[in-house]
Amino acid sequence: MAKAKASKGAGGITNKALHSRVSFLYQAAAYLATREPQYQHGKSAKQTGIHQDVLTVSQTSSNDNIRLPTQALSRLCISNLRAVSLKTQIRLSPSMKHSICKRCDIMLIDGSTCVSEIENKSKGGRKAWADVLIRRCKSCGYEKRFPCEAKRQAGRPHRPLKA
Repeated sequence: MAKAKASKGAGGITNKALHSRVSFLYQAAAYLATREPQYQHGKSAKQTGIHQDVLTVSQTSSNDNIRLPTQALSRLCISNLRAVSLKTQIRLSPSMKHSICKRCDIMLIDGSTCVSEIENKSKGGRKAWADVLIRRCKSCGYEKRFPCEAKRQAGRPHRPLKA
């Protein structure tokens, strides 16, 4: 006798536990990257009047960027996320990949850990579809480039005739 076929929709996701682990690590890294560090009985550095440059954990040799304790934990979560996804061959979603620096495993947050700018190298910037979003990591200087969504002009035979 043949095996009974499963009903539609009952298949589910393979390796669901691993997918949930990757999702949890990403959420934890995002939370830790955006969280302000807590010092002295729940008071933040701004409330206590202590300058953040005094409370550094480590500094990179290339830049003098301040590494906060939560940043280090965030990087650890991201490196664990990358290890799990590579070992189990789980593909990360594009939104996850776009928000993580490949070189230094830091969460890319506009204004605090990365700089975003739009570049257009077409003839004087006249071609709107040539816009490219560049995200530069402040920690290591690595650049990620993403094409911006813009509607392309119709091909020459499909353009309306000018009167």
